[in-house]
Amino acid sequence: MTTRDIDESVSAELTRLRQSIDNIDAAVVHMLAERFKCTQQVGHLKAAHHLPPADPARESRQIARLRQLAESAHLDPAFAEKLLNFIVAEVIRHHERIAEESATEERA
Repeated sequence: MTTRDIDESVSAELTRLRQSIDNIDAAVVHMLAERFKCTQQVGHLKAAHHLPPADPARESRQIARLRQLAESAHLDPAFAEKLLNFIVAEVIRHHERIAEESATEERA
């Protein structure tokens, strides 16, 4: 069965739901962009003060907080944790790059 074979009312509802999903996806991308703007500033601050790129204690608190938020929102906490771990790994990678660039500038 293809989308063309579906009843018009079902097709209209499917289109409406997919438009909502597309809007939510756009909002998620924009929110992630804002989050990364903030974490870039954190990376520069850490580099300027020779702080380590990663903060395991903060990361643990954030995971616990996000798992709790996920439960309240009826989202699988394990999924939320995986997502945060993915994001944090990218943030740490950015912080390491910023620290390397800062150290290179200091040596120059």
